[in-house]
Amino acid sequence: MGSKNENSQRLLPARLPAKPIRPAAMADDLRGASQLLIDAVKGVTDIVETMHATIVRVSPPVGEGPTGRTRGISGLVYRSVRGVTHAVGVGLDNALAGLAPLIGSSHSSPRREALLAVLNGVLGDYLVASGNPLAIPMQLRRNGQPLRLERQALAADCTPASPRLLVLVHGLCMGDLGWQRAGHEHGEALARDLGYSVLHLRYNSGQHISSNGREFATLLEQLVQAWPLPVDELVILGHSMGGLLARSAFHYAQQDGLKWPGLLRKLVFLGTPHHGSPLERAGSWVDLVLGLSPYSAPFARLGNIRSAGVKDLRHGNLLDEDWQRHTASAQHSAGHLRDRRTPVPLPAGVRCYAIAASKQAKPAAPGKRLAGDGLVPVSSGLGQHKEQTLTLPIPETQQFIAYRLNHFELLSSEEVYAQIRSWLKEP
Repeated sequence: MGSKNENSQRLLPARLPAKPIRPAAMADDLRGASQLLIDAVKGVTDIVETMHATIVRVSPPVGEGPTGRTRGISGLVYRSVRGVTHAVGVGLDNALAGLAPLIGSSHSSPRREALLAVLNGVLGDYLVASGNPLAIPMQLRRNGQPLRLERQALAADCTPASPRLLVLVHGLCMGDLGWQRAGHEHGEALARDLGYSVLHLRYNSGQHISSNGREFATLLEQLVQAWPLPVDELVILGHSMGGLLARSAFHYAQQDGLKWPGLLRKLVFLGTPHHGSPLERAGSWVDLVLGLSPYSAPFARLGNIRSAGVKDLRHGNLLDEDWQRHTASAQHSAGHLRDRRTPVPLPAGVRCYAIAASKQAKPAAPGKRLAGDGLVPVSSGLGQHKEQTLTLPIPETQQFIAYRLNHFELLSSEEVYAQIRSWLKEP
């Protein structure tokens, strides 16, 4: 932000973990990077061969191109490239796995955590499917350290424990350390001012929101059962995708008869794209246009690399069936661009609050559209939709629009924090 907010945003001194976050095997990082490199070479080889086949067979400018590989000497060359690449990849993986005890471990750092968070946001589902060690496992953490969800361990690691629990859920391409910005961290401030025990969720944001929602639901159940004190109040603060993940988790927890939804008192959405983000919808149209011609179709694979989590932000998918409807055969048709979500109501009996940001300096004039925060439109952030079945009935008294802020400045704004604190102080 500009100078207008530089002083107001420094609510707390910057506090990074004083000790290494966790030991991480250097060999695992090297193995993960080498796997990605090998997979990238194979992918580029496939694209080049498809283009080669299209040109050789003189395909029509529009429509489907050849589906097979090249033949003869050309086909032998491409098969050789793939074979050698695979052999090199297997050799590297085995060698690095064997070197792990010799290399030892290197300590993680905020920079490494941030890079892993971005990588998982973009390629997270692929990392899991390919068994890449760079895939982030879901964890509840405190001060950057993973927590063991056992009563004695929580009593030792979360002293002093409070019967009031606040869980912060980050957004796409972010991690639990990403909440700290410009010397301020909403969770730390709320622990100080309102006495919450604050935990952070860390997860692979490249996986489907519904997949993460199911896992988060199970993790919260383990947390409340193992917490050292009986839990009187559970509050979730979700930034961006984190708000969608919280809604998905509540849905599946109720479906499975878990107990923690009965403890959830308040749910705060911070820049959450309840109805999707225009940027992902634009990316989907680019994929569609590239797929119209056999000469450009191979490049559509590059755009389609983006993760399942990113694609879920097209409309704000929360459930498995929202994305399972789109079969592979429909990926290059306009059908998969339509909003076919199953309406998911707000959690019953839970006070829900929504904060949206606008880069404008003041409210829009009557009849004019209010600019969003650069990623999420204001209407999407407030749960508003032209279809009544998809509209989230959040009362106006539980909505707030922050002006002259972008999507990430929501994490450090003094005005935004004051609003969150005010809402959470309400009985």
